[in-house]
Amino acid sequence: MKLGYLDDEKKNENRITLIPDHAKQLAEKGLNISLEKGFEKDLYINKDYTEKTLKFDTKKAILDHADCVVKLHKPTITDLKKLKKGCLLICFLDPFNEADYIKEAQKANITLISLEMIPRITRAQKMDVLSSQASLAGYAAVIVAAEKLNKILPMMMTPAGTLAPSKIFIIGAGVAGLQAIATAKRLGARVEAFDTRPVVEEQVQSLGAKFVKVDLGEMSQTKDGYAKPLTAAQLKKQQTVMAKHIAASDIVITTAQVFGRKAPKIVTAAMVKGMKKGSVIVDLAVESGGNVAGSKVDQEVDVNGVTIVGIANMPGQVPMYASQMLSANITHLINECWDEDSKKFNIDLENDILKGCVITHQGDVVNERIK
Repeated sequence: MKLGYLDDEKKNENRITLIPDHAKQLAEKGLNISLEKGFEKDLYINKDYTEKTLKFDTKKAILDHADCVVKLHKPTITDLKKLKKGCLLICFLDPFNEADYIKEAQKANITLISLEMIPRITRAQKMDVLSSQASLAGYAAVIVAAEKLNKILPMMMTPAGTLAPSKIFIIGAGVAGLQAIATAKRLGARVEAFDTRPVVEEQVQSLGAKFVKVDLGEMSQTKDGYAKPLTAAQLKKQQTVMAKHIAASDIVITTAQVFGRKAPKIVTAAMVKGMKKGSVIVDLAVESGGNVAGSKVDQEVDVNGVTIVGIANMPGQVPMYASQMLSANITHLINECWDEDSKKFNIDLENDILKGCVITHQGDVVNERIK
């Protein structure tokens, strides 16, 4: 069976989906692996991939012959149509917003797996691409913000006087937010955090941060651990309480996203203007619409001396480890699809993991949520 990995031509994408160690593991299973020329980017060189069953090839050859194709961001519809009938395609899909793409995959008889849809169950943790990348995004957000800030993060006692620690306010205590809290605390900052889900208060406090409470009434989370959308009244109440915490902060990091929907606007233009000159905001939701008024994708915006950072691919700030984690997650997923006895890919829709992330198979839309 032939397994092909396509390069990602998306601007500012410096991560890859297969590292040499995992290539060796897959080759040992009997898979013939092809990497698109240039796939290794600046992270590795050709000779790092030394297995006899692995070769570098053209995109056309991979599209024409591979039984399974892996690409971080979905191929174009033109490339999708070039895949061989019955091919397994693994990629980030954004399935709730790609109805036309899913229809084309259905017509082309492509088995389409959406990386975002891997269920958040214990058995699938080693395949959870969203969590692994969000963790790195939370870490990198603090490092980026610290670099932009005109202060240091920790308290420092000096002969010239005491330097007060910087104040960091983190909005959203999911995987990214919790890693941002941990990183900021390790660097010596004073950290506050807010989340609409009271259930995360203990996790925030266990990392040494103060949990900011806002009485929003009965709040819960989805079965996958995501925050549920707020009503207009709840959002207004939240913003009123948060405004004073944002004004007192040197760094604000926003991580609030609602899966499959546009990110909620949490930090208003008035809040930004209320911050001290030299403060920094990092909007981790910028690619899905942004939590911060005025944030722009892959740009730094200056608002009266406040810097708003909108890096879309924040895990790409640490591409070596981001690639290592992506490669591990996807390799585990490929193993889940691989039948060792027949030496073929087997899509078993009774498998709880595949049932959650397979979108189309044998010409049908098989995912109940996407239906």
